[in-house]
Amino acid sequence: MILEEQRAAVCEYARRMTTDGLVVGTSGNISVRSGDLVAVTPTGVDYATLRAQDVPVVSLDGSIVDGELKPTSELPMHLSVYGRAADPDGKPINAVVHTHSVYATAVSTLVEEVPPIHYMVASIGPSARVAKYATFGTTELADAMVAALDERRGCLLANHGTIAYGDGIEAAYHRVQQLEWVCQVWLIARTAGNPTLLPPAEIRHVVEKLRGYGQR
Repeated sequence: MILEEQRAAVCEYARRMTTDGLVVGTSGNISVRSGDLVAVTPTGVDYATLRAQDVPVVSLDGSIVDGELKPTSELPMHLSVYGRAADPDGKPINAVVHTHSVYATAVSTLVEEVPPIHYMVASIGPSARVAKYATFGTTELADAMVAALDERRGCLLANHGTIAYGDGIEAAYHRVQQLEWVCQVWLIARTAGNPTLLPPAEIRHVVEKLRGYGQR
């Protein structure tokens, strides 16, 4: 079976999305790239029963290479992300995670950028934008997402959810988790009063610090 490791990772993280409350039912989707091929969640399949062999493999033009099931309706978004040359640091783009997480979706209806309530918004970039609304599964949504991702590693999708990418599935998943957490913090603080926000210069400073963060 081609891309066996990548297909298994798609299954693992699809189930994790459900466990972590980032999606409900069969919403949201995940893809992992290897070379010119992409393993991606199928449309309308319960993630609890998803097996590696159920995960379709497509080429970068969207043609199905292997698998019996249809890929997610959001395939245009995934392929548009892979169409980018690299992330802002020049790292390859090898995974994409799209969620329907509650707090981030709520925030996407209120603002045009995620308010810098916490420095971890810098895991996305200088800010986390909200892509303009378009119907799911359309090229219009993919185009709006691409605009919001300029110099960013993730964004919110207006009235829809989040999307983030990384050089591996762990990095992409971590970013959608951080987006959801930052949105939750802001909404909680906002209900209690007028939260103090970090200035753009501090977020830019943290973006630089994160480039050398962790074990290397």
